[in-house]
Amino acid sequence: MQGTSAAVPSARPGKIGGMIGSMARNLLALALLAGCAAGCGLVDAVFDGFKHAKAVENDLVAMVGVKPAVGFNWHNGRLTSVTVTFPSLLQDKPLQQLAVAARAAVGKEFKQRADDVVLAFSLGPSETPAAQVDQAQDKNLP
Repeated sequence: MQGTSAAVPSARPGKIGGMIGSMARNLLALALLAGCAAGCGLVDAVFDGFKHAKAVENDLVAMVGVKPAVGFNWHNGRLTSVTVTFPSLLQDKPLQQLAVAARAAVGKEFKQRADDVVLAFSLGPSETPAAQVDQAQDKNLP
């Protein structure tokens, strides 16, 4: 029996993979573009949020004399919480004064009411006496 010849498309190595890769890149670019167009408000809110947080930090430095770290949380375009964390306990400022200053700065700079303003103080690492550490390590030895 003689073989018949049929036209078989020749697949060059890399040609099909290149087309698939190109299509995948195009789809990815299209998805990113669509996501950016839909999320422009979200992106603006995040960038504006960082600007507002920096402004709150600067206001509190002017009011209190210590620069805090300011974090924020948005949910569906609403400012749900702002956390103002001072680097240590402030012995010379009453807590009520710090709370009023933080609320005022958040309201002024974010230009909307936050559902919650959290005032925090960093205490640094916990202190463990060296003797306790040595005893704990001895218990773990076989």
